[in-house]
Amino acid sequence: MGVKNVNPNEQLPYITTTREAVLAWGRKNSLWPMPFGTACCAIEFMGVVSSVFDISRFGAELVRFSPRQSDLLIVAGTITYKMGPILKQIYDQMSDPKWVISMGVCASSGGFYNNYCTMQGIDHIIPVDVYIAGCPPRPEAILDAVLKIQEKIENPHKTPPAQFQVKEPKFDY
Repeated sequence: MGVKNVNPNEQLPYITTTREAVLAWGRKNSLWPMPFGTACCAIEFMGVVSSVFDISRFGAELVRFSPRQSDLLIVAGTITYKMGPILKQIYDQMSDPKWVISMGVCASSGGFYNNYCTMQGIDHIIPVDVYIAGCPPRPEAILDAVLKIQEKIENPHKTPPAQFQVKEPKFDY
């Protein structure tokens, strides 16, 4: 990508780039997150949206509460098996391309809730792009996860492939 002049007598430069680079730049700088907050991690996400940490500096200020209008799902908090089908349906309703952040130890691995009703990580039902550790994670960690998603969007060929494909979950009601 570069700026060049066609004719030295002309003053209008032009830019050379690819269509994929322009689309990646637009997607990178206009993330529309949808928080799926169920516990204390959602309170930390509210702090990230506030003026102190200001997630809008990174192009992700347009928080949507409709899966059809968002492309970044932030799962914040404990997910039970009863919530699993709802989370899967919300993920399926999001348009492609879509990305997922698993925020906090409860969403990532079940946390200290090792019992019959708590799902031990949301990666059992939906693919996760970035995991955030902590209970609850600091706002800086959330901003770092958004930057990692933006890096993944900007350079899709440099990111490693998914470790595994999530098999279709079977919910036994």
